[in-house]
Amino acid sequence: MRNMYILFLMISSVCAVSWPRGRYSLPKSKSGCPLGWEEGCRYQDNEDIHNVNDVSYNHHFNGIFGRNTKLCYCTKTTYSGSGSWPRGNYCIARKGGYCPSGFRTGSIYWDDEDHDNANSKNGILPDGTYNRNTRIYYCCRSDGSSYSSIVLPTSKPFYLYHYTSTLCQRVRGMSAREEFVKTDDEDTHNNSADGGNHPKKTDTTRIHYCYYS
Repeated sequence: MRNMYILFLMISSVCAVSWPRGRYSLPKSKSGCPLGWEEGCRYQDNEDIHNVNDVSYNHHFNGIFGRNTKLCYCTKTTYSGSGSWPRGNYCIARKGGYCPSGFRTGSIYWDDEDHDNANSKNGILPDGTYNRNTRIYYCCRSDGSSYSSIVLPTSKPFYLYHYTSTLCQRVRGMSAREEFVKTDDEDTHNNSADGGNHPKKTDTTRIHYCYYS
């Protein structure tokens, strides 16, 4: 009986965890956003000719993935929360002009399709530039081992960005699965680039994510 009571307390403590203080964004999963967070989507017009867009099989992203890409986000716009982000190896998307304590910032720039560009956006998005091309700012950290589980809310599936570790950052009480989105950028005079600290990339614009459920 005593062991069952201890187990109950452990489960209750994990379930009671709230998201860390500060403003930031995470990719939106098919399960939706945490209660009280804002939502928004970015539509990117990708390369028209010989398009090679790709996305993980059986992915969990909330969006549209074909010859063009629509990816949605969940954004926490208030500073309220429970403590700071834990040490580890992962990234989040930046919101509010600066990163939470412990993170370093960087960005990824997509040179989207030039011809009849149809880029669009709606709702609340991470810090960035959203016009005929796309730049998104991130906050990344590598001050802890990805093998050491961090504590985050577990009531609903969510994404973090994969950073420099071989495997996704472990989260207590959640299983992790690596997923990716590849966007085929403008072929002519392509200016896609990145700078600073940003999520894992395995070619120009194949970005890696960690899905927790």
